[in-house]
Amino acid sequence: MTIVWVILGTAAVVIIGLNLFATGEKKLKHGPRHLYSTSDPQFVRAMGSLLGPSLLDGNRVSPCYNGDQIFPAMLTAIRGAEKTITFETYIYWSGEIGREFAEALSERARAGVKVHVLLDWVGSGRLKRQFLEDMEKAGVEVCRYHPLHWYTLARINNRTHRKLLVVDGRIGFTGGVGIADKWLGHAQDPDHWRDSHFRAEGPVVAQMQAAFMDNWLKTQARVLHGEEYFPVLQALGDQAAQVFQSSPREGSESIRLMYLLSIASAEKTIHLANSYFVPDDLAVESFVAARARGVSVQVIVPGEHIDATVTRRASRSRWGPLLEAGVEIFEYQPTMFHCKVMVVDGLWVSVGSTNFDNRSFRLNDEANL
Repeated sequence: MTIVWVILGTAAVVIIGLNLFATGEKKLKHGPRHLYSTSDPQFVRAMGSLLGPSLLDGNRVSPCYNGDQIFPAMLTAIRGAEKTITFETYIYWSGEIGREFAEALSERARAGVKVHVLLDWVGSGRLKRQFLEDMEKAGVEVCRYHPLHWYTLARINNRTHRKLLVVDGRIGFTGGVGIADKWLGHAQDPDHWRDSHFRAEGPVVAQMQAAFMDNWLKTQARVLHGEEYFPVLQALGDQAAQVFQSSPREGSESIRLMYLLSIASAEKTIHLANSYFVPDDLAVESFVAARARGVSVQVIVPGEHIDATVTRRASRSRWGPLLEAGVEIFEYQPTMFHCKVMVVDGLWVSVGSTNFDNRSFRLNDEANL
């Protein structure tokens, strides 16, 4: 019997170990060349046709900074829901803000709103069972993404890192924030993180809803559809927007290629803020090529206050060629810096859940606006 357990244990370790590094697809070997700028219509066509759904006009997207702005905006939208709420996140922990969200979602469910919550099994590991039971008793449909079972070991490293909230199919939120007390406040000290989230209205919200439905269908094998989830959306602003999503199940290069194509199309400036910045060889080459074209490249990363010291070391180990090429890298000092924002030439902006590392590019399910 001991030998059997040793064999089973060894097999499990091998499966998990292989899964840490393999996704079953080939990696991109050559980055895109500089053929056009972000202001060229061909750039827009490439982003829509090559990588994802088309860029849609008529949107209004506004930023929210830190918990003091982000959580009130999200909770106001939830409390105003009339028909549906769909919510997907990686981190959801017990605590002050976790309870506030649970109560708001539960109140809407009791009022007859259809509320669907999708939590990553690993990221919500610090959520007390009582929170889940209270929401479920109120009528909230709560699901865990990729819970651990012996028959799911091969996909244990595939987590949903997406952060999506859609209310009535009309208001959407995405960005870097999870539901935990460390995001409360205004980044006033090392215990309260710096982050950004974005509120969207207009036609692009349907793409945000579709990104949520992607993982809901994988988890529940049930389609949520109809006017309550996908209403007719009128133009409400003057911003063009689209949603990129990636998953190792469908091919995970989409968001990575979006970043590389954006860098390759830059002509003046690249401003990148990212909490886990570990560029691979292809990304380093792309930044160096941009500098050779005269593009100013500035990157903001966390400083000494970081929740993953190993990642900071890995990040710094990749800086040499970037610094030699003239890339400016700044370490944010006051607290943990968790933003995920890129601005190219002051025209093209990418925000959402994606970190600039191989975990986000090849292992996680991600979504960016």
